[in-house]
This record gives sequence, structure tokens and C-alpha cells, in this order.
Amino acid sequence: MKKLFLAFVIIFNQSASAQEVLDKIVAVIDNEIILQSELELQVNLFAAQRNLNPSDKELRKRVLDEMINNKLLYAQSLRDSITITYEEVEMQLDNQMNYFIQQYGSREIVEKTYGMSIERIKREFREDTRKQMAAERLKQMKFGSVDITRREVLEFYENYKDSLGLIPEKFELSHIFINPKATEKVKRKAREFAESLLDSLKNGADFARLAEKYSEDPGSSSQGGDLGVVKRGVFYPEFEAAAYSLKPGEISTVVESPVGYHIIELIDRKGESINSRHILIKIKNDEEADLKAIELLTEIRDSIERGVNTFAFFAGKYSDDVETARLGGKLGNFEIGQLDKSLLDQVIKLKVNEISFPKRLQVDKTVYGFHIIKLHKRTPEHIANIDQDYEDIKRLAQFQKREWLYKEWIADIRGQIYWKINI
Repeated sequence: MKKLFLAFVIIFNQSASAQEVLDKIVAVIDNEIILQSELELQVNLFAAQRNLNPSDKELRKRVLDEMINNKLLYAQSLRDSITITYEEVEMQLDNQMNYFIQQYGSREIVEKTYGMSIERIKREFREDTRKQMAAERLKQMKFGSVDITRREVLEFYENYKDSLGLIPEKFELSHIFINPKATEKVKRKAREFAESLLDSLKNGADFARLAEKYSEDPGSSSQGGDLGVVKRGVFYPEFEAAAYSLKPGEISTVVESPVGYHIIELIDRKGESINSRHILIKIKNDEEADLKAIELLTEIRDSIERGVNTFAFFAGKYSDDVETARLGGKLGNFEIGQLDKSLLDQVIKLKVNEISFPKRLQVDKTVYGFHIIKLHKRTPEHIANIDQDYEDIKRLAQFQKREWLYKEWIADIRGQIYWKINI
């Protein structure tokens, strides 16, 4: 945990030493560059995660080589007209932030370490994330459907069977997840409070003071709601539609976005960049919403037990986990070490084909819900063998084949797109 936290500090701490080498370009790839400071950060992160020496020259060469490959992939993605939507980037950033919060203990630790709110961190890394996603999508399009024959799988198994080792105990799971929806009463109360703040502003109240006192955006409230200078495409579409329609000094009506209700003031605008400030009032869930979610899941469980319809049917109809709902609630196969303690405690007590009672699932510090789980299959720990573990072995063989093909392809790209190392 300490090593992971150290890696996080290395990545996110904007130190003076990094700033000193900020203008030194170590590599040029098409229209992109790699700075010395970026290389240092990536080397230190890689070394900290794997307990390696960051001064090792071979390690630095390996990290730089991978950074160049990523830039080449992005350059190729532009040539192939790969596009990533705002919504896709936002979802990826949310997942990354949730991961950081889980790894480092709390939202507060993440924000304290970086010196800004989760929302600000997301804004800072949005463009890099978009580029990474474009590069990864290109790679997926190129190699995601690489097929492999049974003969290739058998050859892989014969070559590597002595090093495959034990296959851990596995669980095949599905779930139905309900995210408690705030009641209309709670939403109305939040909006009415936002409206009252807007009335105060119309009557001459100081925007900064109201933001410091009432705004629930921890990253901007201490700055009087100031969000800094930001380009179009960073904020939620609803927020931007309102903010870009304002004139400097003008205040919006109450604007609803996925995170709550905003009151926005435009401070300045230059082209497609705006400097704005806001007051955010979040919509909070209440006990009534929690109780309704638990009651619904209990009714669903009882209906499945009575044979009214299948688990997959109810998952598709009711689950708020959109990705798994399309698959009938299927979460997939999990090794015992992949389940956190809370989920493992729930699963380990189930018999095959049994459904759990509703239990709270904390997605991150601010997002939660309730779910029921079905255990479809339980496979004890065992030595890997081709008959029982064919699909797992096939995935390993397929991964190896993709990597070989990728190395050949990236070598070809290196011969087509300009790149140069300056160190």
C-alpha cells in the first residue's frame, strides 16, 4: 500500500524539480513531444510499483520506448480517424478516480495529495486520457479479434504447462444492482435551496462568499467557486451550454447536471476558453430511497425463487449496472483473490445457483447502491490442465499471439511516422 501511495505522489505532485526540466524535450513523435519531466515521472512510477531502481539505464530506455509507442499509436489513430466522445472520456476518468480512492483510502487523501479536487484532477488529465483511449482503441480494433486455433492453444500448453502453476479457486457470478434514486422531495429541496441562493445573488449577495459557505464542490468552494480558465469540452454539456451562453459578469439560472444544481457566473471568455465560477448544490440520497431499493431487490429475489422469471430477465429489466444488465447481470469469473473482503464474505456463503439477500455495495466514497448476487459455478483450486482450463489457457495463448503481432505492427509504424530521441 505504501508503494502504491508513493507512486501516486510521484505521478501527481507538481514538484519544483519537475518544473526545472519542464522545457527539455527528450523525444519528438509526429506532432507530439515527450518532456524530460514526463519521462522522470513515468520512470519513477514504474520503478515504485515494481520495487526497481529508477536510475537503471535499461529501465529508463524501456519506459521511454513504451511512451514513444503510445505516441505513435495516437498519431496513427489520427490518420485512421479514431474518435473518442466526451462521455467515454468522462466514464474512463470516473473509473480512474474511483480506483485511486479505493487504493489510497479516501477521496480526501487523493485531493490532499494532489492539492485540488477530484473534479479538477479530471479536468487536468482529460486530454491525456482522450489520447490514451484513442491509441488503445486503435490497438483493440487491430488486434481485438485476433483468432487462435485449437492446435495453437495445444502447442502453447505443451510449451508452458510446467510454468502455468495452480489455478486459484474461482467463482462465476451475476448480480442485480440498484442505485437508490433520490426522491422528488429531496431533489425539490436541493433545487429550492439553489434557487434561494440565486435570489440572494440577485439581491446583491457576494458570489464568492456564498460559494465558500454553501458550494459542495470541494475543489472550488475555497476559491470562491472559481474554476479557472478552461477550454470547451471539459465540463458537463449542461454546464457548458449555460456557461458559454453568458456574457462576462452575467449569472445563470439554476442549471442541473449529473452532479447536482449549479449557479454559474462567467468571469471572462477568450475564444473557446472561459473563466467561470459556480456554486454547486448536490442531490443527496435519503433513507426512503435506500429502503425502496432494498424492497425492490427483495421482491425480485422472491420472484426468481418462485419461478416467475429468470435472474437474467430481472437483471436486464431492473439493474442499474448498465454494462452487466445487457448480459443478464453476468459479472464473469473471479479468482478468490480478485474479490474484496465484503464481496467474498457474501459469495463464500452461497451454494451454487443460490441468490444472496440484498446488501449494500459501496462503489466509491460518494456512490453506493444495493445488489443481490447469484453464484452460478464454483471451481476449487487445482493444477492447470487443458481439459478443465481450456478457455483460460486459450486466453493466455491468444494474448501471446496478439503481443507478437503488435510488435511487428509497431515496428512497421516506426518506419512510417517520424520520431526522434533527443537524449
